[in-house]
Amino acid sequence: MKQDIAQIKALLDSRVARYNQPSFISNDPVSIPHRFTKKQDIEISGFFAAILAWGQRKTIINNCLKLMNLMDNAPHEFILQHQEQDLPRFLGFKHRTFNDTDLLYLIHWFRWYYEQHESLETAFTGERNQIKTQKERLEHFHNLVFSLEDAPHRTRKHISTPARKSACKRLNMYLRWMVRPADGGVDFGIWHTMLPADLVCPCDVHVERVARRLGLITRKGMDWQTAEELTDHLRTFDPQDPVKYDYALFGLGVEEKF
Repeated sequence: MKQDIAQIKALLDSRVARYNQPSFISNDPVSIPHRFTKKQDIEISGFFAAILAWGQRKTIINNCLKLMNLMDNAPHEFILQHQEQDLPRFLGFKHRTFNDTDLLYLIHWFRWYYEQHESLETAFTGERNQIKTQKERLEHFHNLVFSLEDAPHRTRKHISTPARKSACKRLNMYLRWMVRPADGGVDFGIWHTMLPADLVCPCDVHVERVARRLGLITRKGMDWQTAEELTDHLRTFDPQDPVKYDYALFGLGVEEKF
């Protein structure tokens, strides 16, 4: 149901103010990186929390806590300093279709990456910040993650890419956490090469349902172009920070059953 643009903006602005608050954190996967203060710990724990973010939020959080415990609650230090005998502890780890094969490869990849780089941000933007669009950044990240010779084919489904038409909900959520300012206490704002204006709105079933009802999505299906369509509409409300409205759409869908 398409509604008056000013009314929609007023509704969404009110819900951003309501849900972009520290009270949002405890029941959301973003609570996992909030357990840490070191930049690289936030990056790594946030990545796994985002990648595992499908299904019931309680189960997601519990499995992420289990994973952080397996990494001695110091993920960056574990990634760089673990020995071969430390890896069998991850055998049997599973979250839905994500399993120990996927996990062990990503641990291996993170070690390779962090031995060369200080921050995960350049895995998206490139060494010289030469990659400028969100679509290209996500495609670059996917290709980089699977650039090692022993990359399992099965793990590719867990790292989405616009090249496969995916809306990339989980990675877009992760980038929101890392890039958006910590104005409401939920996001971290620890990456500064990417700008909030560059981000694309994460589109889960709740966000999609509410956005369609408000007339912010007209494209059939949910793919990368749909996520871009929604974000383009949100930019008319705030061109500098369109994905802050993720809070509003998600809150209206999950908390208010809009």
